[in-house]
Amino acid sequence: MAHIGIVGGGLMGCATALNLMERGHSVTILERDAGGLPASVGNAGILAVPEIDPLARADMLLSVPKWLLDPLGPLTLRWQDLPALTPWLVRFLLSARPDKVAQGRAALLTLMTTAEADHAHLGALAGITGHIRDTGALTVFDGAAARDRVFAHEAENAKLIGCNVEKLDAEEARRRVPALQGAFAGAIFNDGYKTFEYPLTFLRRLQAALRERATLLDATVSSVAQAQNGIVVRTEGGREFTFDKLAITSGVWSRRFVADLGLKVLLETERGYNTTFMNPSTTLEMPVFFSEHGFVATPFENALRIGGAVELASPEAPANYRRAAAMRRRMRRYVPDLQEEGGTEWMGRRPSTPDSLPVISLHPRDPRIAFAFGHGHVGLTLSATTGRHVARLLSGETDAALAPFSIARFQ
Repeated sequence: MAHIGIVGGGLMGCATALNLMERGHSVTILERDAGGLPASVGNAGILAVPEIDPLARADMLLSVPKWLLDPLGPLTLRWQDLPALTPWLVRFLLSARPDKVAQGRAALLTLMTTAEADHAHLGALAGITGHIRDTGALTVFDGAAARDRVFAHEAENAKLIGCNVEKLDAEEARRRVPALQGAFAGAIFNDGYKTFEYPLTFLRRLQAALRERATLLDATVSSVAQAQNGIVVRTEGGREFTFDKLAITSGVWSRRFVADLGLKVLLETERGYNTTFMNPSTTLEMPVFFSEHGFVATPFENALRIGGAVELASPEAPANYRRAAAMRRRMRRYVPDLQEEGGTEWMGRRPSTPDSLPVISLHPRDPRIAFAFGHGHVGLTLSATTGRHVARLLSGETDAALAPFSIARFQ
């Protein structure tokens, strides 16, 4: 069996490592923030199997001008970063063509079909149980016409996924989630969504399992290189490792290593914000999406997280926490009892491709190297599935269904 290095120890790296070890490989993970708070801890904690629609599509593009007029709305662009973002944005617009959207939807459905089972298997590999709750999720709407339009589409998706959706009036929505005391027209309930345990707890449990059976190093990788005897990884601390094979699972930072390896990728950050209240005075019975405003509220045990939205900006740009405050302010329109103080704000960097398809792929010219990044809004959902596929690829197996996710599409 091979000694395989993994650059990135978030959810994607952990899932990849556990699946590789199941196949008998030895694993060393290099994570620059192993004991800190990487992007994996700031997600909404939702298994979002119903989300098979690419972000780039005609109905979304029609909303962009209105969103951009509100600097604290669902979508904003840091204009000083526009030159660097332009190649990604051009490809994003091209990806909104109907044929591309259909292809992307079919490809994402392929991954989502096994996501729940893959997470159950990942939990078993890590010795974790009880980390996913069968909650469903509610989406509330300001207008009945918008609710009915979205319901028709979600009903189509539900047939493909094998879940159920219900159209609710405001009274029934309040019965299921009593905290929704503000004015709204109606809601949709989708039982295809599930809720994870608190994201930091989940990541720490995976890392704990890996510390017992693999090598997890707190190290910042500075470069990767191909050599005849293996793949060489160098760190900022001056250390050097040579692995038989390598997986790159370091989110948006993966693009620097892609360049080291002579390839190209269009990978940018959809930065998102959230606020987490510990021991909140108000809670919810299930996740509630406020899709017209671009955010979601997720209840965990002894916590409530409100987050979402998209900020297109460079990874290094300073955070604008007014965006987190704006989401809390909007949520109080629907949940008037939401507390004013005591929350912790956070900003994270979703690694996103312009066609909404992650990269799950071997290097086109070197099968010793695998890539797993660019999952956008569904990184938690697809982490276990991606880890399983990467382990198969690095073990010499092939799968034609992974062709849409190849890094070769950017070359």
